[in-house]
Amino acid sequence: MCGLAGLINFNGQPVAAETLKGMGDAIAHRGPDGEGYWASGQVGLVHRRLSIIDLSEAACQPMVSLDRQSVLAYNGEVYNFRELRLELEKLGHRFRSASDTEVVLNALIEWGVGALNRFNGMFALAWWDVKQQSMLLARDRYGIKPLYYAAGSDALAFGSEQKA
Repeated sequence: MCGLAGLINFNGQPVAAETLKGMGDAIAHRGPDGEGYWASGQVGLVHRRLSIIDLSEAACQPMVSLDRQSVLAYNGEVYNFRELRLELEKLGHRFRSASDTEVVLNALIEWGVGALNRFNGMFALAWWDVKQQSMLLARDRYGIKPLYYAAGSDALAFGSEQKA
């Protein structure tokens, strides 16, 4: 099943590790095979993992790109990831895992928001672009994988479940 959550503080305050841990604990049942946290300044991402496609540590999330300029927390499955991977490899992208997560991450790096139209599957994702200082929250067009958010004046919180 997997689960993701995250927080962006608009007030300039760094995201607290205990806040991310609490968000992850709230959705622990969604991913019994692992947990991951990533934070940099006022942005933090959480992932709870149910290992299916690539069981290795290389597929753990949140996944950071090879150039360290993008971070992805992702829940779902992109059925055409093998075809997309071949296309991305021809464009020069390198991979360290056999996961669809890394394909989704590289597709977002290559095509930006346009990558969403190339995905055949069910997904929810949070993609942080370090260079652009921008977050993309998206889910599949049918809404199979949930993605909730709450926006306030000081922060944006999001997750696979409201309680995150």
